[in-house]
Amino acid sequence: MGIGSSWLLSAFVPVPRRSGSPNARGSQHAASADARLADDGERLVVRGDWTLPHYQLLQDAIRAVGDAGNTKELDLRQLGELDTAGATLLSRLVGADRLCAEAQTAGLPPERQAFLRLIAPAAAARPSHAMHRGNPLGNALASLGAATLALLRHQRRLLGFIGLALATLIAILPRPWRWRLNALLHQIDHTGLRAVPIVALLTFLVGAVVAFLGATVLADYGAAARTMDLVAYGFMRELGVMLAAILLAGRTASAFTAQIGAMKVNEEIDALRVQGLDPTEMLVLPRMLALVLTLPLLTFVAVLSGLTGGAAVAILALDIPSTQVLGIIRGVPLQEFILGMAKSPVFAVVIALIGCLEGLRVSGSAESVGRHTTASVVQAISAVILLDAVAAMFFMEMGW
Repeated sequence: MGIGSSWLLSAFVPVPRRSGSPNARGSQHAASADARLADDGERLVVRGDWTLPHYQLLQDAIRAVGDAGNTKELDLRQLGELDTAGATLLSRLVGADRLCAEAQTAGLPPERQAFLRLIAPAAAARPSHAMHRGNPLGNALASLGAATLALLRHQRRLLGFIGLALATLIAILPRPWRWRLNALLHQIDHTGLRAVPIVALLTFLVGAVVAFLGATVLADYGAAARTMDLVAYGFMRELGVMLAAILLAGRTASAFTAQIGAMKVNEEIDALRVQGLDPTEMLVLPRMLALVLTLPLLTFVAVLSGLTGGAAVAILALDIPSTQVLGIIRGVPLQEFILGMAKSPVFAVVIALIGCLEGLRVSGSAESVGRHTTASVVQAISAVILLDAVAAMFFMEMGW
């Protein structure tokens, strides 16, 4: 059927009338809700009530009109009631920009023109997404690209926040009256002293597990007596700082995000800014410095506990003399311990700033607090593992 031919696409929907009611409609708008080409084939006539009850019928009419809606002159003089559903269909039929322009020239009331300007742009964007819905490869590539861009934006945001925190720290160092020692001591207590029991217990158990695993594997080669070497080297160089950092990433980064996020929800962050106070100086730096001071100490506790757990297994289960165990521990080069401890301040800065940044990004609802708290834990643990892998490759290339 040619576009220029005269044809009618309509779906007549009866509208109940109330006698004497001021809201009763004229037959011109109440009788139908459709989109049709005029007899001359040059105008697309929109008439009737474009509302949700007529949605399916109007969809059928729009599909029948097809591309003619984009090429013909639009006539809105017979348009009746209009709601969000009808505005969405109209914007898909002729386009958002054209619909807003035609609404102005057709002499529609100002409030209806404002309604179309608000609804039409968002509604017109929906078909483009539907067009790609049937292309799995395209959807996968689009999702991969969006995730990559989101990751790059987040990394840029984190690097900028690290720079802001370091610049603020350098600015207040020569000004002792701006040091927040009470807040620093409070955070040291919460992030360091109260974390000692859980760090000591878990690293003790991990040390015992590593000793059992090492004994099982090395026994096949008649080298079960070297199990303590595996535990000693592993905890001093990698496992001690790694386990302590991961525990703090789960325990402390989430606490930082929840605390600052709750302040953001309660508008306390805005109150600090109104008073001329810097949230980075007041909230971020005490937490970052506390973690920088406590993570090396917790790493030392983790190393001692891991060695104790491995030694307990070696002495009690493998019948290795305690003097031999102590000799193996003393024989580990000091460099191994230093390399492990050197990573702890870097891990501390990253964990603290990720937790604080996610807290500052909370948008103002309880759901947002939970979402950013989860994100801070995942990001902090991932960052610790990634940095540890980079450090291991760097140390290996340097021959350390």
